[in-house]
Amino acid sequence: MFESAGRLVYRARWTLLVLSLAAAVLVAPLGMELFGRMADGGFEAPRADSTTAARWNDEWYGGDAPDVVVLYRHPAVKARDPRYKKAVHDSLRGLPRAYVRRIVTYWTSGSKEMVSEDGHSTYALVTLKGGPQAKQDGYAAIADRLERVENLQVEVGGSVPLLKELNDQTGADLARAEAISMPVLLVLLVVVFGSLVAAGLPLIVGLFSVLGALVLLRLLTEVTEVSVFSLNVVTMLGLGLSIDYSLFVLKAFREEIRRGATNEQAVVATMATAGRTVAFSGLTVATALLGLLLFPQMFLRSIGLGAAAVVLVAMGAALVVLPAVLGILGRRVDALRITPDFGRGGGRGDGGLWHAVASSVMRRPVAYLIVVTVVLVSLAVPFLHVKFGNVDHRVLPAASESRGVAETLDRDFARNSMSPIDVHVLVERSFTERPALPGPLGQGHQPISAVTTVTPADVKPLVGRLERLPHVTGVDVRGLSQENGAVRLSVRYDVEPMSDAAQELVTLIRSMAPEPNVRRVVVGGPTAAQMDLLDSLLATLPWMALVVCSVTGVLLFAAFGSLVLPVKALLMNVLSIGASFGVIVWAFQDGHLASVLDFTSTGSIEATVTVLILAVVFGLSMDYELFLLSRVRAEWLRTGDNTAAVAAGLQQTGGVITSAALLLLVVIGAFSTAGITIVKLLGVGMFVAIVVDATLVRALLVPATMRLMGGVNWWLPGPLRRFHARIELREPPTAPPGRPASAPPARAVISPGGGGTAGRGAGAGRRPPEVRGPALDPLSRVTVGGRPAVFGADTDPVPLAAEHEPPGQVELYGAGRPAGGERAGWVRVTEGRTRVVRAGARGEGWTWVEVDE
Repeated sequence: MFESAGRLVYRARWTLLVLSLAAAVLVAPLGMELFGRMADGGFEAPRADSTTAARWNDEWYGGDAPDVVVLYRHPAVKARDPRYKKAVHDSLRGLPRAYVRRIVTYWTSGSKEMVSEDGHSTYALVTLKGGPQAKQDGYAAIADRLERVENLQVEVGGSVPLLKELNDQTGADLARAEAISMPVLLVLLVVVFGSLVAAGLPLIVGLFSVLGALVLLRLLTEVTEVSVFSLNVVTMLGLGLSIDYSLFVLKAFREEIRRGATNEQAVVATMATAGRTVAFSGLTVATALLGLLLFPQMFLRSIGLGAAAVVLVAMGAALVVLPAVLGILGRRVDALRITPDFGRGGGRGDGGLWHAVASSVMRRPVAYLIVVTVVLVSLAVPFLHVKFGNVDHRVLPAASESRGVAETLDRDFARNSMSPIDVHVLVERSFTERPALPGPLGQGHQPISAVTTVTPADVKPLVGRLERLPHVTGVDVRGLSQENGAVRLSVRYDVEPMSDAAQELVTLIRSMAPEPNVRRVVVGGPTAAQMDLLDSLLATLPWMALVVCSVTGVLLFAAFGSLVLPVKALLMNVLSIGASFGVIVWAFQDGHLASVLDFTSTGSIEATVTVLILAVVFGLSMDYELFLLSRVRAEWLRTGDNTAAVAAGLQQTGGVITSAALLLLVVIGAFSTAGITIVKLLGVGMFVAIVVDATLVRALLVPATMRLMGGVNWWLPGPLRRFHARIELREPPTAPPGRPASAPPARAVISPGGGGTAGRGAGAGRRPPEVRGPALDPLSRVTVGGRPAVFGADTDPVPLAAEHEPPGQVELYGAGRPAGGERAGWVRVTEGRTRVVRAGARGEGWTWVEVDE
């Protein structure tokens, strides 16, 4: 399949390249429209009581939740002074009614909570008209007027200005991250490849992926809300993975070219080897991210959908755009060489760092297993005291105006005045008189009798009970809904909204027995919303784990033909994720990196971000697992020696995985400089996971466990073995110079009557065992095109040493049951004579034989 795709890409290379460039130019303006169309929030559980309470606030009580908070202060004059009132009201009176639905001030409400403790500050609450986008447009139209107040200091905050600042900060963070990462990436790529042309290609693919991310998110805004936090997350993944995938594809192509392959042969062979692994990797990462769609929260769903889509875009660009360009460039991919090629290693040489690492791990696997496991568990220990919180104004930099307003309200005004516990009381009402009977048929119906009105007196007993609860400082009636028979109460308290005491207070209110005249009590507010969110995440997380692990396991089974390796890979990921979570808690919740990364520690970790990190880190950890195990499996099929296969796989992939990880770390490190704490948190989590994964886990722990498990790594029951033989997408052997590795196999011509004899070398003194099956009965001389052939079992995409290179290969067809282990059966053609080589079995069609001609 991948060989066919490679041929198709090569033949249509110019068409694909022109279409890709045209599409990029045409959709670029659409991607730029994303800024300003993203939504804040999205962290709530849609079906929870707290979400219902928030919806009722808007629908039943006139939407009194303010969109804009305008904070006023005068150093000498107090709010009760008439001049203060006149200055504020004069400025607000001029706001266009086309945008403003409601304005509440201290003087219109009479609420003492709206005046600071020192009396010099107050604030106005402005509710805007329309939906989310209309409110953004309305705020943009009135923002300048809000700050024009004579003789008063004015600051503007609230949910709509906060969202605008998040949008602006996201755009600035993206520009800064690209400005930091691109030059560093170019330098590192030049060091790896030695050529400006080769170094520039991954960056081009990365830019394609970033543009694809913008366009995909913009299109998503047409059908669903997209979180403002998604842009940095999706762009970071798209840029990082596209460079990662390009590195593997580009390295494989250059190796094929150096072996003497033509441009077409190199593209086909690259797609059949590196392309196959990149495809499996992209599907695995996308699967982990699509698991976020199981969660009902908009934040997770939008990021999961956008991130999975951009991973597939990065994969597609690396498998379509890049091979097309390589097919055009050919040997010119190494043009403009300015440094030695440090990335050329990783073959079969016996020297080098990774040979030493592989040899050491193979000699002392138990020691490495114990030491690395202890280190990873130690890193994960801080996660045991994790505390989950919510996203608030503190995700913005300390200099943010919206954050400053929120902090001033919390510090200088009545505590929790902007984050009370909402209690919605649905009152049991009765008719004021007997309901009227319907009129005669066809004459309509008489009006239904009126019901009793709802008043604050209906909830007075409940208010008294609420006021006696621990930490409650006051209970106010904030709204009446006659249509729905409801009263809204606002419960103020004297503890932090996310504290254990506040959560216990919410639990007490929800567990209170209802009054006789009360139908239902619904509790909302920030504390209740956080509790409901955590319950929702915990309920969905096991299903996400089941789906993602199952699909990932199937993909790994298809890639490696083993039931053990998928389970082991999942366990290795648990260790990587645990270490990453432990560092996150230590750095962000405990605040040890607050001064270094310039953020404010809240003493908690946002729960939805933790789930996001889980999905992203799971996918990235599996990424390098696939690259390593692909090489190990190829060596296992070639040699049948598990220890040799693991050592060779580590030696051959260590350099390229390290290079790929380093490049990805540059991208993540650049995005970790973002001003938004959530992006910093995600960046640090990914950074730690990649460092741990590329060093401790993939370089030491995985090889050590595979060394100890031996042949068990490749265990597969007979029925599954036969099934896997039919669906397997195997990397083909690498051909000798001048011959494409993906050339279709020819049928061997088997001449009857020759018989085998005891041979020389490896087969000396022994008679080859009888081969059963109609195609090889009796064993006879094998020729291909008139030339003698020899059986072999090499499916390794890395060539043997030059002195062992045969000039060609064809596949041997036939039937029969294998007498020994399973290998792919290949016929190797020599120039003058054949050598004694053990032959393998494909599926269940071949037995082991030794032939000497």
